[in-house]
Amino acid sequence: MTSLLNNNRPPVFCPGCAHETVTRALDQAFCNMQIQGRDIVIVSDIGCSGLFDTFFHTHAFHGLHGRALTYATGIKLACPDLNVIVTMGDGGLGIGGAHLLSTCRRNIDLTLLVLNNFNYGMTGGQFSATTPQESQVGSAFLNRIEKPMDVCQVTAAAGAGYVARSSVYRNDLALEIKKAIRFKGFSVLDLWGLCPGRYSKKNKLSPKTIQQTIARLPAVTGPVQANLRGEYGEQYRAMALKAEPQAQPVKIEKQYPPPSPKRSGIIILGGAGQRIVTGGELLCYAGLTAGLNAAQKNDYPITVLRGHSVSEVVLSPETIDYTGIDTPDVVLALGPEGVARRTNLFKKLKSGTTVIQAADVPIPDCAGKIITIDFQAIRIKAQDRALVGLSILAGLKTVITMEMLKEALKIRFKGKVLEKAMALVDT
Repeated sequence: MTSLLNNNRPPVFCPGCAHETVTRALDQAFCNMQIQGRDIVIVSDIGCSGLFDTFFHTHAFHGLHGRALTYATGIKLACPDLNVIVTMGDGGLGIGGAHLLSTCRRNIDLTLLVLNNFNYGMTGGQFSATTPQESQVGSAFLNRIEKPMDVCQVTAAAGAGYVARSSVYRNDLALEIKKAIRFKGFSVLDLWGLCPGRYSKKNKLSPKTIQQTIARLPAVTGPVQANLRGEYGEQYRAMALKAEPQAQPVKIEKQYPPPSPKRSGIIILGGAGQRIVTGGELLCYAGLTAGLNAAQKNDYPITVLRGHSVSEVVLSPETIDYTGIDTPDVVLALGPEGVARRTNLFKKLKSGTTVIQAADVPIPDCAGKIITIDFQAIRIKAQDRALVGLSILAGLKTVITMEMLKEALKIRFKGKVLEKAMALVDT
C-alpha cells in the first residue's frame, strides 16, 4: 500500500524534532496494516503535535488544547468502523487531564499517541506535566517544585487497557504503533523524543539517554491485564438495544379557545418547597390546551431546599422569539423569598397588572390590581399555594380558564395526586 502522507503539505517540524520521526512511523504503520485513508481519522490537539492532521490524506479534526480525546470519543461512538488516532503533546495531556482519565475509564477504542518532549515546545519551552524536576526550562523554577506525571502509571491506574512507553528512536516504532491501533479498547503510547527547538538546547538529552532512561524504568509494553474488558462503544450499543424505550413527549391538542388573543407574561414568586416551578409547568400545559405557544424560565439557588423560587411563563398565540417579561400581566406573590428576589419588578407594574398576593407576604407599593388571599385562613399549605393561586387566576378568565387548568392537571398528574390537585382547584 502506498503512503498516506500528503506530499503537498510535508512535515514542517524543526530539524531533528522527534515529531517527524513519529509522523513517518505512523504512516508506515498505516501502510503495514493496509488501512485506507477514508477509514482513518486523525484528531489533533494544539501545539506542535497539532500539525499531524495536515500531513496525512485521512479524515481529520483539529480541536482545542487538551480536548482532543473528547472529540475523538464522539467520532468513534458515531462512526465505530473508523480507526481514530489522537495525537497530543505532553502540554495538551496536562491541560486535558480530566478528559484523559475519563477516556481511560471508558475504554473506548481510540489510540492516543502522546508526543512527549517534556515541555511546551511551541509556546516558549515552559514546563509541562512531564518535565523532570532537574530540567532547565522557560518557566524558571516551577518544575522543581512540582512532581512530574508518569503517563503510563496514571493511565494504567485510571483503567486504560493498553499502555506502553517507548523511545521514538527505536527501529520497530511502526510495529509498536500498529499493536496499539490493533488493540480493541483505549491504547496509550507514551512516546519520548527530543525538542531541539527548546528543550534540548538547555538540557543534555539525546536518543541514547532517552533509551537508557526508559530502560531503567519498569517496563510498560502493552495490554494491562487488570484493565482488560469490553470496549465501551460495543457495550454501550448492546445495552442500549436492551434498554426500555424512552417515553415520547406528550402531544397536547388544542381543545379550548384562548381567553386572551395577546401575549401574556406571568411571574410566580415564592420559596423552596412551594412548588413554584410545578406551577409554571401547569401554566404552560394549560396554555398548550388552548393552542398557545409557551415558554418557561425558572430561577432558584443551588440550595434547592432553601431560598427563592421564581418561575416566569410566557403564553402567546405567536411564536415566542423573546422569552423575557419586561412588564408582567400577572404576578403571584406567594412567598417572601421570591418577592425579595424581584423587588424591583413591582416598580414596573401597570394598573392593568393583576397581583395575586398571599396575605402574609408583604410586597412593595405598586400600581397593579391587588387580590389578597389569606391562605392560612382557608388552611392551604405552603406547598399548595401555587396551585390554588392558579385556580384563582383561572377564575378571572384573563390568561387561562378553569377548563384549561384542569386539563393541565390531567396531563401532569395521575392517580391520587390528580385527585388531590382537582380538589384543591375546586376549593
